Amino acid sequence: MSKIIDREIIVHAFRITESTVEEFKKKGNGSCLHLQIEFNEEMRIVFTSSVGLIDAIEQIPKDGFPFTTTIIRDNDRFMFT
Repeated sequence: MSKIIDREIIVHAFRITESTVEEFKKKGNGSCLHLQIEFNEEMRIVFTSSVGLIDAIEQIPKDGFPFTTTIIRDNDRFMFT
């Protein structure tokens, strides 16, 4: 995640699963967001347990993909711009 913060990305798809990391199960909602993104003209997969990103991406309709965005850090929260 740190390599894409404050940089423009294209989000192509996502999946939300239960986190397998014990630390993340105790914090937030225990979910893991898998983002399929394009960054620097390369396809990549990014994983995060950010509740803010999970809540936001669930609001995007299926026909809203792909979309261009930037992920920013606001204190301890990640958000799409």
